Amino acid sequence: MSFTVRPLEAKDASWLTGFMTERWGVPVAAGGGRLHQLDDLPGFAAVSADDAVAGVVTYLIEADACEVVSIDALAQGQGVGTALLEAACEAAAAAGCRRVWLITTNDNVDALRFYQRRGFALTELRPRAVGESRRLKPQIPLVGAYGIPIRDELVLLRELP
Repeated sequence: MSFTVRPLEAKDASWLTGFMTERWGVPVAAGGGRLHQLDDLPGFAAVSADDAVAGVVTYLIEADACEVVSIDALAQGQGVGTALLEAACEAAAAAGCRRVWLITTNDNVDALRFYQRRGFALTELRPRAVGESRRLKPQIPLVGAYGIPIRDELVLLRELP
């Protein structure tokens, strides 16, 4: 698959909300006791030559850290997720961040493999934290990938050079 990665722009609002709603149920992510409006965050889109969206990453920079809030690649194994993640890490480094972190859930074993292979380390287990996130965002399902009950938040971190 041939694609380019570019920053999200105001003109992307017309499709971004729909994309996030399709992928997340609503264009909102919950984690760490917070809600994030995904279509309001900075990020990057991976697009093909005919401008078809192959994936999106959003992030939030606070002080010297960058949180990857969402990442969605429509096709796995094509390099889209890696390119989007690296774009976010490069933006974080350019903004003076020393680390990039993210939250995933205990059922997301594919994501754990993906992030660890890209330099992220598991740094925190938040047992039963998804219950609080589910109060903020009721659309979070009870059962996730591979039939695993979604209960815990996992924090992964990558130090930047």
